[in-house]
Amino acid sequence: MRCPHCGTIEDKVIESRSLANGDAVRRRRECISCNYRFTSYEKIDERQFMVVKRDNRREPFDRIKLERGVVRALEKRPFSQMQIENLVNEIEDETAILSKGSREISTSVIGDLVLERLGKLDKVAYIRFASVYKQFNNLDEFIAIIEEIKNN
Repeated sequence: MRCPHCGTIEDKVIESRSLANGDAVRRRRECISCNYRFTSYEKIDERQFMVVKRDNRREPFDRIKLERGVVRALEKRPFSQMQIENLVNEIEDETAILSKGSREISTSVIGDLVLERLGKLDKVAYIRFASVYKQFNNLDEFIAIIEEIKNN
């Protein structure tokens, strides 16, 4: 693994940790030349499944897109990057399980999974994500979702 600090290829693994129910490994590494510590991730490379968009277009599942939406919803909230990664891993695992038969999953199913997880984690993040995902057109729709949260 190339050191991001000095570019040397020589490093040693300090710690390995299993992530995502054993489907990924997180490794803490230390460069032998400059002693810089960094993290690498290993993940099983499976055939990607397709996401069916609202207009019936299909595109490959993009974990980065999912993570970007979750990070945006949790922006300036008290959550670590590790918590966000674990949340995204859970959602990605669940989408892979749900799409196994057809190798396709709709954006609405993914959005509902994100909303379900964010609802349990942080109400502000839930509202932020819902306002984009559910495409609120007016203030009444926004107020309705807040009332729904207050009643639960």
